[in-house]
Amino acid sequence: MVSQIQTQRQQLKILPQQIQMLNLFFLSKLELEQRIKNELEENPFLECTEEKNNDEESGAREDSKDYETWEEFNSDDRPDYKAEYMNYFDSAEAPNAPIVNVSTFKEEAKQQLRMLDLNEEEMETAAYIIDILSPQGLMDRPLDEVADDMSFHFSTIIEEDRIKRGLEIVQTLEPVGIGACSIKECLLLQLRTLNVKRPDVKCAIRLMEHHYEDLMHRQFEKIHYVLKIDDEELRMVLNLIGSLKFYPVVETNQHDPKNTIIPDFIVGVYGEDVLVNLFSSRRDAVFVNQSLYDQLACQVTSKEKAATQYIRSKLSGAQWFVNAVKQREETMMKVMKCIAGIQKEYFITGDIRLLKPMVLRHIADITGLDIATISRVTGNKYAETPFGLIHLKKLFSEGIADKKGEVISNKVIQLVIGEVIGGEDKKHPYTDQQLVNFLAGKGYNIARRTVAKYREQMHIPIAQIRAVWA
Repeated sequence: MVSQIQTQRQQLKILPQQIQMLNLFFLSKLELEQRIKNELEENPFLECTEEKNNDEESGAREDSKDYETWEEFNSDDRPDYKAEYMNYFDSAEAPNAPIVNVSTFKEEAKQQLRMLDLNEEEMETAAYIIDILSPQGLMDRPLDEVADDMSFHFSTIIEEDRIKRGLEIVQTLEPVGIGACSIKECLLLQLRTLNVKRPDVKCAIRLMEHHYEDLMHRQFEKIHYVLKIDDEELRMVLNLIGSLKFYPVVETNQHDPKNTIIPDFIVGVYGEDVLVNLFSSRRDAVFVNQSLYDQLACQVTSKEKAATQYIRSKLSGAQWFVNAVKQREETMMKVMKCIAGIQKEYFITGDIRLLKPMVLRHIADITGLDIATISRVTGNKYAETPFGLIHLKKLFSEGIADKKGEVISNKVIQLVIGEVIGGEDKKHPYTDQQLVNFLAGKGYNIARRTVAKYREQMHIPIAQIRAVWA
C-alpha cells in the first residue's frame, strides 16, 4: 500500500559561497595576498592596483642616478669601493663568514616525510599537521578542530580519522615525541623507543598508560599496590621518567626567517581610547574591469552560447570576489573593535591580569555574527599592540569567580600558577595542594583538580617529576 506522509524537519545547509566566504575569513595576510594573486591569474575581469613601496621606488631612482654617474667615469677611473672597504680590516680579520643556514624542526620533519612511502593524501595531511604544531613540537589542538580547519583550508570535507592517521605518521618522525598531544604521550613515545624488556622501562610504560592520574594526584600507596613495587623501584621508575624530555623540541627560541608573522590588525592607545585598524586594506585595491566585459560582450554574438556563458560566469566570479574581500575586512574590523571594547583595560596596560573572561559566544551576541565566523576571523590572526604582537585566539578564556565574587579570566590563574612554580625551590617543588593554598592566599578559591588541569594545559609536570628533572 502506497501512502504519503507530510513531515517537517530542520536541516542545516551551507551554500558553496558560504564555505568559500568562511575560508576567506580564515586566511592570514600573506595567504590573502596569494589568494588574490591566484584569482587575478584565473579571472581576466579582475584587476588589482599593486601596492607601491616608496622606499623601493626611491631606491630605484637612486640606482638609475648612480648608473648615469658611472657613465662619466672611464673603466680605469671608477673608484674601487671594494678595495676601499677592505682597507678598514686586517686581512686576517676581514669578514668572510658564510651565511648561516637556519633549519627548523618543522622543515626537518618534512624532509623526513619525503623519505617515506606515502600516498598524496597522507603526505598532504602529515605536512599540514607539522605546520600547526606548537613551538615545542606538540599537537595542542583538538583533532576535530584540526579536521574542521583543514576542511576549510582545502575546501573539502576532511574526516577526523584522516587527521588521526596523519598524526600517527608524524609521531614516527624525529625528534622522538613530535606530534604528541600531551606531556604524557610525549613521555610514552620516548619510553617505547627504549628496550621495553627492561623492568624499569616496562614498569614506567604501565605507570604512564594506566596510572598517570594516580601519579598526578600523588597516590603513591595505590601505585605501590597495583604495580607491586617498593619505594626503591618506584624511585628508579621516576628517575627514568625524569631523565626524558617533557617536550619534543627543547629549543623553543628557534629563529625561522620563513615564518615571519605579519599582523592583521594594529591596536593603538591614545590616552583612554583604544583605536583599531587593519594593518593593510585590500578592499579598494581589487576591482572588476567592467570595460573589458563591455568590450567582449559586444564582440560575442548570441549564437556563441559557450563563450557568453564563460564571460558571464567569470564576471559573476569577479564581482563575488571583490564583494567578499570587502565583507572580509568589514567583518574583521567589526570583530576586532568588539574585542578591543571588551578588553580595553588589557590593551591600555598590557597587564594580563586585567584580561577579562571572553568566549566566542560573547562576541557573537554583541556583533550578531555566527560563532563559526568569529572562530575563522580570530583563528590565525595577530594584532600589533604597544606591548608586542599577540595572537587573538589567546585572548579568549573562561571565567572563574574569586572570593569577592568577581569573575576573572583563567589566564590570570595560569599566570599566577606559572609565577609560583617559577619561583619555587627546584629540589623541593610545590605540590598541587600547596599551589591551591598559595592561590587561596591570593583570593582565588580553586579546587586541586582545577589546578592540576591548568598545570597540564601549561605543560608543567607534577612536583615529583619536577624534582627529578631539577
